[in-house]
Amino acid sequence: MNIDTLYSAFLACSCVTTDSRRTPAGSLFIALRGANFDGNAYAAAALRSGSRMAVIDNPDYLPTDNTRSRYLLTDNCLQALQQLARHHRRQLRTPIVAITGTNGKTTTKELTAAVLSRHLRTLYTEGNLNNQIGVPLTLLRLRPDHQVAVIEMGASHPGDIRELVEIAEPDCGLITNIGRAHLQGFGSIEGVARTKGELYDYLRDSRKETLLFVHADSDRLMQMSGGQRRLTYGTRGDICGEAIESDSPALSLRYRTQAGDEWQRIDTHLIGNYNLPNALAAIAVGTHFGVSAHDIRAALTDYTPTNGRSQLTRTDRNTLVVDAYNANPTSMRAAIDNFAQLQATHKMLILGDMRELGADSAAEHQAIIRLLQGHGLSDVALVGPEFAATQAPYPTYPDVDALSTALTAQPPTGKTILIKGSNGIHLQKIAPLL
Repeated sequence: MNIDTLYSAFLACSCVTTDSRRTPAGSLFIALRGANFDGNAYAAAALRSGSRMAVIDNPDYLPTDNTRSRYLLTDNCLQALQQLARHHRRQLRTPIVAITGTNGKTTTKELTAAVLSRHLRTLYTEGNLNNQIGVPLTLLRLRPDHQVAVIEMGASHPGDIRELVEIAEPDCGLITNIGRAHLQGFGSIEGVARTKGELYDYLRDSRKETLLFVHADSDRLMQMSGGQRRLTYGTRGDICGEAIESDSPALSLRYRTQAGDEWQRIDTHLIGNYNLPNALAAIAVGTHFGVSAHDIRAALTDYTPTNGRSQLTRTDRNTLVVDAYNANPTSMRAAIDNFAQLQATHKMLILGDMRELGADSAAEHQAIIRLLQGHGLSDVALVGPEFAATQAPYPTYPDVDALSTALTAQPPTGKTILIKGSNGIHLQKIAPLL
């Protein structure tokens, strides 16, 4: 099946779905395969429940009746999805900003989209759809009236970003940072840098005019982006900003676009000064695309995190700082350092394992124990087998259920509590108990 045939089918349908349980009327169902499922087996059900056409890659599922005309047969459905997304992106030529990095990429994407949406019709990655399936699905939501798109790109193995940029063909790129995460897949911090740097590599080799948004406080990123057209941001750079003191535990900052300009103050709802680069990145992108200082301030002031990232929640009994969507050594250190400086009378930390660290896992978890001790933090609960294996002077729990039992028996009251861990530890389950 050639791309023109597939694209004609796409244009005749209302949208694309890969989930036979969610088939909007007139949609195009693409039958993907996974470790424990085969989408081909659900194509007929998708057509019955609302899809207009189905793309499959197993001829055994082609019907022999008059519904045959509603099927398209391809060699590989995942490749077809990716090729369709790239072809669609090329037809519309919407400016695309690609965002990746070890930490902060989802928050930066959300903030950037909030800023751009004040001035431009903006498409952006929903949730965490940042992989080889999510990126194409996001691109296929592009419409002619979109003026810009913000595409988040995740990676856990070398080559992942290269694959995604060749699908999305971005015009601008932003790497939030290079940190110690997914070491099981990357092997080392250098492996992380090479993979994230595939975004820079693509833009360097692109034949179109491109732009990098670069965190100027990162010597590594400044070196990696050398020789390319770039707009820098940070405590130094083209967009210069700094955190400022306030009565709130949330980040307050000021910034200016060049020396001599008036400082612009922004009070955010983001917990942690480690979010300063994320906010400045959004400011840099917004400034480049013509968003006014007034609209930038309004967007960042109004943005409230609801996705378990730097989220402040006040309950009847406690104040929660929830950052339980993901964790790695870099983000865990930043969260603990910031929490240690937070002005609060009774602090408690509930920390979950950091996953996918491979051979470095034991050492990295023990290093977190030393960091906690260095800050003099004593009210700590650790969850997961990796923390349980450390020499920790704190209570440890094998899983979140064991922790829940303990919290039910002795519920904390009147505390400010940091909740931080990898998503797979499911620490978000304990919030209702606090």
